[in-house]
Amino acid sequence: MSRTPGLRPAVLLSCSVALLALTACSKDDERPPAAPTGVTAQSSSATTVHVMWKRVKAAEDGETVEAYEVLQAGKKVKEVDADRTMVDIVGLRPAADYVFTVRTRDTAGNYSTPSRKVPVTTLTAPAEDGRPPTRPGPPRGKAVGSRAVELSWTASTDDQRVVSYDIYQGNAKIHTVDGEKTRTVLTGLRPDTDYVFTVRARDAADNHSPASAPLRLTTAQGEDGDGGAEPADFRASVRKNTEDKAYYLDLSWTRPGRTDSRPSTRSTSTRCS
Repeated sequence: MSRTPGLRPAVLLSCSVALLALTACSKDDERPPAAPTGVTAQSSSATTVHVMWKRVKAAEDGETVEAYEVLQAGKKVKEVDADRTMVDIVGLRPAADYVFTVRTRDTAGNYSTPSRKVPVTTLTAPAEDGRPPTRPGPPRGKAVGSRAVELSWTASTDDQRVVSYDIYQGNAKIHTVDGEKTRTVLTGLRPDTDYVFTVRARDAADNHSPASAPLRLTTAQGEDGDGGAEPADFRASVRKNTEDKAYYLDLSWTRPGRTDSRPSTRSTSTRCS
């Protein structure tokens, strides 16, 4: 996940609360966030489309992303929180054409322009098919740095065909790839964290295979040595700059688990809108 370096979700939440509580920074922000890029739409079955996009970073005005909305023909069909960059759109018509876009909403309630339009055609509904694909072979993988892992597995078979593979972290589906692929890279993970992944195959009738054997991987420690622990001694304060008369939000926190001689305290300052 793309986050401010060194800040964990609890700290980001604390920052949001501080921003709301400090009236010196309460001036309305009307600047829209950036639109999502890298939007793709893949038909996962005759009635399902998997939409993905790249995470949008916080704007220069300090507003963070609160949610993403998926639009179909300009109408919102799904909303997910800022931690997610993919979603399944279900209940669609078989062999039908659709166009999807994604837009960003920030914490001030501003919306981005929609992303580029992504066309997709759902798969043709198969004849009566109640037989699921076979279980994928045991996955293999490795950590790729502190925030990504690479997975691969042996292909499943199906009496019709495998149209997609769903990747699960625990009981939650986190990624989908085309049925012709047996390899993927998962990004946006936390440093120095244990993960358990499984893979399930899916056919055009939405029959799912049994889950593969689990694969346990641990991401590398972050470059700053923080790992997955929460920063400590988080502080937020507002000050008025005497030169430009603007208000600034000052943040400071202590990096946990320091094992080197570098300073353990970090800070940042953001101009309020």
